[in-house]
Amino acid sequence: MEEGLLIFNDKNFEKEVLKSDIPVLVDFWADWCIPCKMIAQAIEDISKSYRHKAKVGRLNVDQNPATAYKYNIKGIPTLLLFVNGNVKDQIVGAVSQAVIAQMIEQNTKK
Repeated sequence: MEEGLLIFNDKNFEKEVLKSDIPVLVDFWADWCIPCKMIAQAIEDISKSYRHKAKVGRLNVDQNPATAYKYNIKGIPTLLLFVNGNVKDQIVGAVSQAVIAQMIEQNTKK
């Protein structure tokens, strides 16, 4: 499995996220977004701690408007957790690493 923070885009989203055999956390963000920068380190840390349980990556909404539109992203940061190609949970706004980890844990229990 790939390790670390992944970069998702309009072209690889279906393959990397929707067709993934493990849960995928997608951080919808933009360069100009201050709250996005506030959670960037937490997202990176989560990508390392959950590398065997889930994929974790970011999608820049300005560079990938089709995917952002498809998932009705109105505010950023928005974190969507995909399980079996479907949105299982979401968080909008800057939250702590513990809150993000809890969302993953709640939705990845076997």
